[in-house]
Amino acid sequence: MTTPERVQSLIDQLREQAETDRPNEETPDVGIVMGSDSDLPTMAGGKGKRPGAYVALAEELGFEEQTDYTDAPGARFTFETFVVSAHRTPELMYAYAETAEDRGLDVIIAGAGGKSADLPNMTASIAYPLPVIGVPVQEKSVDSVIGMPQGAPITAVDAGKSFNAALSAVQILSRQYPELRERLADYHRDLQQDVGEVSRDLHELGTPGFKDKYWEE
Repeated sequence: MTTPERVQSLIDQLREQAETDRPNEETPDVGIVMGSDSDLPTMAGGKGKRPGAYVALAEELGFEEQTDYTDAPGARFTFETFVVSAHRTPELMYAYAETAEDRGLDVIIAGAGGKSADLPNMTASIAYPLPVIGVPVQEKSVDSVIGMPQGAPITAVDAGKSFNAALSAVQILSRQYPELRERLADYHRDLQQDVGEVSRDLHELGTPGFKDKYWEE
């Protein structure tokens, strides 16, 4: 069967990018792929959803989304986002994973839902030894994502927690870039400060006063 034109154009684009020689600072550091755009609320987060990978990278850790491979944004650290279905567009999945390292990516976050959530596993197999962090979009996807045989590793987070996947991706990058280690440390200190503030308020305001301040009726 002939590959549809729009899919083939993406495949060709990825392969052309893999053949170019661009400095690391001008290529995406993290790739985010998902099996369907319906996974985007989990992978991005926001507007009533728990924070996702996009929020972690763009709002907490100072990354920018790179939407044009030949025109990097101003930020030193960037990420890209694609829909890549393991079942509907396997050729695209293969091309993305196969070219990822040559295109400058250092780590991939792959999310998929359903009982046959094969995108993270297959991406990890094809992109090896590039690290892949799997995100089961739903609880029923967990077994599928983590079910890799010995010798075919994947790191995975709990269902829906793409925010943690992004933190893990940046932890990997921080071994090479001390600046990212500092950003992670600052983020963790802010979390500790928040806990300290809430703990003091609960103690000093008492439970009724704390509920009035923090809880929405």
